[in-house]
Amino acid sequence: MTRGLVSKESLVATFSIIGADPETGEVGVAVQSKFLAVGSVVPWAKADVGAVATQSWANTAYGPAGLALLEQGASPEEAIAKLVMDDPGKNLRQVAIINAKGEASAFTGEECYDWAGHKVGKHHSAQGNILVSEETVTSMSKTFEKTEGPLAERLLAALAAAQQAGGDSRGKQSAAIYVLQKRAGYGGYNDVKVDLRVDDHPEPIEELQRLYELHKLYGMPSEEFVEIEGSVFEEIKSQLIKLGLLEQGDQWVYEGEVQEALKTFALRENFDDRWTEESKIDEKVLEFLRKQ
Repeated sequence: MTRGLVSKESLVATFSIIGADPETGEVGVAVQSKFLAVGSVVPWAKADVGAVATQSWANTAYGPAGLALLEQGASPEEAIAKLVMDDPGKNLRQVAIINAKGEASAFTGEECYDWAGHKVGKHHSAQGNILVSEETVTSMSKTFEKTEGPLAERLLAALAAAQQAGGDSRGKQSAAIYVLQKRAGYGGYNDVKVDLRVDDHPEPIEELQRLYELHKLYGMPSEEFVEIEGSVFEEIKSQLIKLGLLEQGDQWVYEGEVQEALKTFALRENFDDRWTEESKIDEKVLEFLRKQ
């Protein structure tokens, strides 16, 4: 496969970042592209193993094959060498691989459309093709290294910085973030900690960030609770009455009908992981209730 046989419109022209946090065990990928549903093509990951980003004239077989090679003990550099060795389209491929220890490697084929390249740094690799300039990848890498917090938030910050630095020269269309951590999925039954996609949107990164904030609200466990007493109790009663979940009354105590009404509200709004049978309310749930 040669560059002259493909068009830019056929390429998964994009910028992405793969990262790992050896302390928490998180591994993941964030990506943006002028390409429909880029999240269905580029990001691959497995908890306690690593992550792969495959793009340009993307060979999606690189995802599962790269993860399998990591599981077999190959380093990211060795895995990439094996993947591209017998691939006739390797000159148009771009791929990055990171293991759970944070060791990363990347490959940019010599026929990828300009600007194309990658930058491997501490616990990450940033890469892109058909970019406005090299600054897109540089900003992505620098932002990841200086940002603190959960891996997903570091990846999203890096993605936003890349767009601000120029991004894909063709424009914007889709974005995705995929982060895995052992037993961090819903109910602890799987490893999918964050799996969000924006398949077609004029501002895909901003929309992805909005979805992530909702994910934190609905999909992450409670951290801060407020005692249901005094003015908080009165406020909760008032809001539940406005919502038609509680009848007007002056003699209410929390245990009983008020508690049941609040529980109905919490579960109706999918706050399962933020509900407690104690006389407390999650701060995020209280804030949400106030806005109803």
